[in-house]
Amino acid sequence: MTDAILDREMRGIAAGIRTHALVALSSALISVSAFMVYEDLQAAGGANVDPLRVVQGLAQAVGFVAAGAIFFAKGEVHNLTSAANIWLAAAVGIAAGSGQTILVLAGVGFGAIILTIVRVLERMIPGSAKGNGE
Repeated sequence: MTDAILDREMRGIAAGIRTHALVALSSALISVSAFMVYEDLQAAGGANVDPLRVVQGLAQAVGFVAAGAIFFAKGEVHNLTSAANIWLAAAVGIAAGSGQTILVLAGVGFGAIILTIVRVLERMIPGSAKGNGE
């Protein structure tokens, strides 16, 4: 286990595809569960509950996880993009769990554009550290 963690640190990868998929899946499951509990309680007698509190709780928890992915070494901050990706995975999961298919597709689409096309554009900027292979 520690070898895998050390390998990820040496390669500069804070959170991989499995981490992002698990964050999205768990966010979706928690959202669906909250809505199901809400519907059950409403059907049983109209208990006063607010399923949006689940989104608030997820935002706090994912913020904590994302912050843990960021680290400072040799005078530089690392893994900010990984932390932002974790936030996006949670947002996509919440939207999926809420049944907002168009929002899920838009989020995934724009996320993919930002992570791929913007990276290519960054490399094309003269004098950019990313363009020099650093």
